[in-house]
Amino acid sequence: MRSSWFESVAEAQRRAKRRLPRDVYMAVLAGTESGLTLADNVAAFAELGFAPHVAGAAAERSTAVTVMGQELALPVLISPTGVQAVHPEGELAVARAAAARGTAIGLSSFASKPVEQVVAANPQTLFQVYWAGSRERILRRLERARVAGAVGLIVTLDWSFAHARDWGSPTVPERMSLATMARLAPGALVRPSWLLEWARAGGPPQLTVPNMAVDGERAPSFFEAYAEWMQTAPPSWEDLRWLREQWQGPFMLKGVMRVDDARRAVQIGATALSVSNHGGNNLDGTPASIRALGAVAEAVGAQVEVLLDGGVRRGGDVAKGLALGARAVMIGRPYLWGLAAGGQAGVENVLDILGAGIDSALLALGRASVAELNSADVLVPPGFMRVLGT
Repeated sequence: MRSSWFESVAEAQRRAKRRLPRDVYMAVLAGTESGLTLADNVAAFAELGFAPHVAGAAAERSTAVTVMGQELALPVLISPTGVQAVHPEGELAVARAAAARGTAIGLSSFASKPVEQVVAANPQTLFQVYWAGSRERILRRLERARVAGAVGLIVTLDWSFAHARDWGSPTVPERMSLATMARLAPGALVRPSWLLEWARAGGPPQLTVPNMAVDGERAPSFFEAYAEWMQTAPPSWEDLRWLREQWQGPFMLKGVMRVDDARRAVQIGATALSVSNHGGNNLDGTPASIRALGAVAEAVGAQVEVLLDGGVRRGGDVAKGLALGARAVMIGRPYLWGLAAGGQAGVENVLDILGAGIDSALLALGRASVAELNSADVLVPPGFMRVLGT
């Protein structure tokens, strides 16, 4: 009998692909248009090398870090992702896994589980919001998260509503009904283990997003909430300043790729920013996040915490990001693949893989902690970095 444990994120992805119906797997893989940014996010890390030492390594090494006021056991946070229909426990399994490994979870407004339940599973929950609906409705969502106990806010800005994919977009139903189930049955029947999991949980995923509801409203479907977001005018910097004023705790802007935007984030009072292109689900042709990281980190210095989001697949990738100026990284697809492959244990498995890889890099580089990593530890080829904006 094959062990349920896996030793790489690549293996978690392979198991997720075998387990999930094609449309569900493709929804996780995603990436817009020709997938240039999706591919570059991963490939860029391979262009970076290490400069290891051979003696003088620390006998004990620390991967601990403080991010957005939270003391974490490793510099890897769970990036918020929408309805996690790869497993019936969804965000709750992910929250418990993150708590078990001493790190924080970013909870999407489009999550399938309510913020109250997720905070109960992991007190280090960062609530993510989109600029969707009126200021009053946004404020009510923030208040709900605050009352629930969320310890920080993530404002996602790296999204341009680009949907077309050269390899075809997955079929995602508005709601599950008998007719919908019959139409999707062929794809699910060839993945009986996934289907059985949902049957045991009481039925198929309903694709509702309870955290977009306010004042006891019915939880809207994913597409109802998405329509509200699409129909809302994009936020201005003054809108973001107002939003910052409404949330007194740690406040992150996610999706910053340009140095001028990074400086504006500091000006409105953001305490953290994430260098991110939404995992390649944004404007295709945007450079890999790791290529823009160095310039952004240099532009803001110690004025704001800088995180990296996009393309991380192993602990060495985390070490490279930290060496180039990130305080921590955020992961998306890797933990979803782990969730699909093994539920909570699969997510813990992914975090263990990354943690072990970080420790291995520290050992080889002669560093006693992740805080000691710096640009001397990596080899950056000419032309690798991208400076976006002025």
